[in-house]
Amino acid sequence: MKKTCSTCKGKGRKVISYKICETCHGTGVTGEVNVKNHLKGLSGGARERFELDEEQEIPCSACGGKGEVEVTEPCPDCQGKGEINLCSKCGRPIEHGDYCDDCQDKTRVYQLHPASELRDLELGEHYKGKITRVEDYGVFVSLSKKLYGLLRLRNPPYNVGDELFVQVMEIKHKRGEVDLAPAAIKGTYELVKLKKDIPRTRVTDITPKMKGKNVRLVGEVVQIQQTSGPTIFTISDETGITWAAAFDEPGVRVYPNINIDNMVEVLGEVSLHSGKIQIESESIERLHGSEATEARQLIDEALDERAEPENDALIQDAPIIRKLQPRLKKAAKAIRRAVMDGRSILVRHHADADGICAGVAVEKAVIPLLQEINPANDAEWHYFRRSPSKAPFYEIEDVVKDLSFALEDLERHGQKLPLIVLMDNGSTEEDILALMKVKIYDLEVVVVDHHYPGEVKDGRVAVDDYVDVHVNPYLEGGDSQVTAGALAVELAQMINPTVKDRLLHLPGIAAVGDHARSPEAEWYIDLAKEKGYDLEDLEKIATAVDFEAFYLRFMNGRGIMDTILGLGNREKHTKLVDALYNESQRRVEWQLAAAMPNLKTQELPNGIIFNVLDVEKFAHKFTFPAPGKTCGFVHDQIVQKYGEETPIITLAYGPDFGVIRATDAVNEMFGFNLNTIILDLVEEIPEAGIDGGGHECAGSLKFVEGLSKKVLQSFAAKVAGLKTT
Repeated sequence: MKKTCSTCKGKGRKVISYKICETCHGTGVTGEVNVKNHLKGLSGGARERFELDEEQEIPCSACGGKGEVEVTEPCPDCQGKGEINLCSKCGRPIEHGDYCDDCQDKTRVYQLHPASELRDLELGEHYKGKITRVEDYGVFVSLSKKLYGLLRLRNPPYNVGDELFVQVMEIKHKRGEVDLAPAAIKGTYELVKLKKDIPRTRVTDITPKMKGKNVRLVGEVVQIQQTSGPTIFTISDETGITWAAAFDEPGVRVYPNINIDNMVEVLGEVSLHSGKIQIESESIERLHGSEATEARQLIDEALDERAEPENDALIQDAPIIRKLQPRLKKAAKAIRRAVMDGRSILVRHHADADGICAGVAVEKAVIPLLQEINPANDAEWHYFRRSPSKAPFYEIEDVVKDLSFALEDLERHGQKLPLIVLMDNGSTEEDILALMKVKIYDLEVVVVDHHYPGEVKDGRVAVDDYVDVHVNPYLEGGDSQVTAGALAVELAQMINPTVKDRLLHLPGIAAVGDHARSPEAEWYIDLAKEKGYDLEDLEKIATAVDFEAFYLRFMNGRGIMDTILGLGNREKHTKLVDALYNESQRRVEWQLAAAMPNLKTQELPNGIIFNVLDVEKFAHKFTFPAPGKTCGFVHDQIVQKYGEETPIITLAYGPDFGVIRATDAVNEMFGFNLNTIILDLVEEIPEAGIDGGGHECAGSLKFVEGLSKKVLQSFAAKVAGLKTT
């Protein structure tokens, strides 16, 4: 094999130094000449080209105008030939021929691919095999998983499991038999591993009719499960997900070098297991280098294209929602991509009517996609989880549970880390610590919220450093009056347009449950009326959701919530909502009977009606309604008395917490924003450990019990100090 010498670049000589040109003495020219004298006898055209040049310097012919010449010697590597000869096998330099002495005498021994068949053998060639059976008349040698031959020997000196080299002596194609002989190898040998050349098959192209057929898949490992029998590898390509079963000793991990996220090539036979398509693998090889890069790029590009939402139209084309459309589309793509990547999806949402409507909307959109893309019968339980949060932010105890479950699923079941989707929480500075923990493990986070996220600078807020997609009206100049439930339904119909009609009444429930008052909220309420739910129905459903959520606590109550929200049997829906609503009203009246006589109400000099209630002493504990809801119901009683146009603030407090409700009039007349007041209190009383927040006119406050009096008095002073804007 001839190759240009890299030392001399094919010139055959090597420069060792330079010296001054003796012809031009280093000037690079030989002097000046009269050009016209040299043009005598030339044609007129040639003479005309130089007419304007009186004199011209001619470059030195010896050095080419450089002023110095090279001092060279023959190249030591190629001996002045300009090229070297290399062995075609090992690449070592040789004087002549194509192979060096070592390679010239090597015998080739082939190691067949596990999927190799009878037609892949060549008569007379040498192969590596393993003895699988020993008889008196010879041994059976396995050359691949489905190919073996007979080596005839009397009383063979071999045992099962021994490896040896054999030569193919006869191939009986009709009978499917192969006769072997011991390989007579002299000197050294070269072991050549052969690959099976099978066209690639995409996952969605595999059908039950292909049972028994060999296929080759290229995809990403998204899960590895060790069973009492085979190891099950879940493989995802650009079209779908399937399983490859690798058999060896029961309970032993096969292919320990292959891990989640690796790109692999799977060769095997299509089979059916419990009605599901499964590949009985003959080999699973990890792809490396350019092969892996090209395969991953192909799959990533295809999945990225498929993950684009089929529909990005809005249900309500209001200005603020239109501004949020690109963010919603990005969130929909992230969720669809997670489904196609074989990642599980964890939805965390606030445990109230708004948050539950949001979480359920995404749930109803994602589960059909999971069932379509992932053929496992239980995919919706393994790859989707919805969990409520008592607080309107991502609490530390919630993130601890989520990370523990995620890492356990990775360790025990070989499952990818999930996509976290936060609904009706995730936007505030209270969420940052939990989000920081999530990001330590590189989990992707999508947030759909309407709580006040803090100061917006260039379309970004503090939590944007820790989330991948953030949907919040405040980021586009809106406010909390567009509920998370409404945004989630807009998102859900982008994820999966087929669920749109089932969910159109949920934004109305969310708006009523969250006391949203805005043109957008009214539009969604009117939309619910078109679906058969009037305002009274929406109020009853929202109350029933809150009542049931109180007792469900950390359970998602999937079936029950479906019935309450009208996503199941309509007759059962009506009966259950009526029962829950009536019971909740009885308990609210019972709570108000204890609370209202002990409510302290005063009109402040600035005109604000300020109400204070000690819920620790004058409200029933550990029952519905909880302190937050109790504050809301007490506040509603005062609003009914004075009217919604009156500036009213209600504070319900306990030993180390406070719950605040205010009418929109306080915000409109005085610029009241609970989040701003809490930030001021944090600076003024740092020793109180103050925390909290929420909407401008509804939220909570936490502090250390020993400084409760100082914190509450400071809050009351700030309310009294509000001035009209």
